Amino acid sequence: MKRMQTFLNGLMKENPIFVIMLGMCPTLGVSSNAINGIGMGLATTFVLVMSNLIVSLVAGYIPDKVRIPSYVVIIATFVTVVQLTMQAWLPSLYASLGLFIPLIVVNCIVLGRAEAFACKNGAVLSILDGLGMGFGFTFALTLLGAIREFLGTGKVFDLTIYPEQYGSLIFVLAPGAFIVLGYLIAVINKINKT
Repeated sequence: MKRMQTFLNGLMKENPIFVIMLGMCPTLGVSSNAINGIGMGLATTFVLVMSNLIVSLVAGYIPDKVRIPSYVVIIATFVTVVQLTMQAWLPSLYASLGLFIPLIVVNCIVLGRAEAFACKNGAVLSILDGLGMGFGFTFALTLLGAIREFLGTGKVFDLTIYPEQYGSLIFVLAPGAFIVLGYLIAVINKINKT
């Protein structure tokens, strides 16, 4: 039961974007379409799961004075793996996400989960926490990207729903990210209260 609850927390109750409001830079920066949202979300999920696993295994051996730098090195290792893998196998997605991939290293969600959860729990719970938070982050980015893409270009996942000339350019630009995110946060808060 605790394992399932740990996994589910990241999806709604403690969703990194809609509830805790961490990781806003990549959220607003890469969510111009649904494909970018999925790509960034899955990259962050991989880093979350792997760094949580390693931190949970080595936390007892790391002195307090170098705890945070050690976590950053662990996280940076997995970000490098993601970056090189994307660059080799998904070059168009890598080009689209650009600078936001290396910035996963300093993403508050990843470092926060290592500090708040993984260093205090076992490997299985840490993996489940990483999966839950990662899938919650992926869901939020994909939903935000899909809505912005739909309202701005008339497409979702590059599938045309209505002609692009009827779209509103503001939703593709940065202000559209803030508008859509604000409404989504309001809806999620309403759902969580009921």
